Amino acid sequence: MNTDGDLHLVLSLSCPDRPGIVSAVAGLLAEHGGNITESQQFGDPSTGLFFMRVQVQTGAPREELEAALAELAGRFEMTWHLDVVGRPLRTLVLVSKAAHCLADLGYRQRNDRLPIDVVGVVSNHTVLEDLARFYDYDFHHVPVTADTKAQAEARLLELVEEQDVELVVLARYMQVLSDDLCRRLEGRVINIHHSFLPSFKGARPYAQAHARGVKLIGATAHYVTADLDEGPIIEQDVERVDHGDDEREMVALGEDVERRVLARAVRWHAEHRVLRDGARTVIFR
Repeated sequence: MNTDGDLHLVLSLSCPDRPGIVSAVAGLLAEHGGNITESQQFGDPSTGLFFMRVQVQTGAPREELEAALAELAGRFEMTWHLDVVGRPLRTLVLVSKAAHCLADLGYRQRNDRLPIDVVGVVSNHTVLEDLARFYDYDFHHVPVTADTKAQAEARLLELVEEQDVELVVLARYMQVLSDDLCRRLEGRVINIHHSFLPSFKGARPYAQAHARGVKLIGATAHYVTADLDEGPIIEQDVERVDHGDDEREMVALGEDVERRVLARAVRWHAEHRVLRDGARTVIFR
């Protein structure tokens, strides 16, 4: 069924696992003229939680469906979210000096491969201003020092509120967010970093890895929490290297994998395919 004028919605939910959840959700959607076009679910025996993502086409008013879902949520102790399939999330990108992740996000958005609407780029440097302008993104230079960190984060929060930002992407932003900011934006901030941590900390991690003769380099995208680089992981990937790869080649491979991993994480989040399961995530790909 694909009737002109129907809404195509995506419902994501989690609740304590028990019999009848799928039947109740599918029945509610059917009662409101819904035709399910995609459905995935998972029950986690370790946490006792149930997760579900459903795409549905319906001619019923969205408000009517939301009211029915709110009533169902009360019965099942359910946390849920309903959105229009493919609606671009209002996104703020934070960068420092590395261009590869911002360039990749901009390219993918411009070619309709990422359902995001980048409403601004924030940087503690001016190196990437021209790149941001190339993609027609508003650029905000917000310097950060030990003495101005609080003011810089206050400005960041102002931009989040002014632009009605739904997602913040740390696209190689080389500043640590405060615990307070992490808590205020919890579940809305995605970070990307190389996967050498915690083995190779500090400056020139690829040089350290090359000196140790590592055979795998990779990247991790995760939600940002007050625990530095320990938030729930969304996506990871690796590239194999050998003795013939020098530091420069390893850096290039690392940037490639960072681009891919960040793009997947952002897309899955924007499509409501990522559900939090305590310290882990459930990904409905």
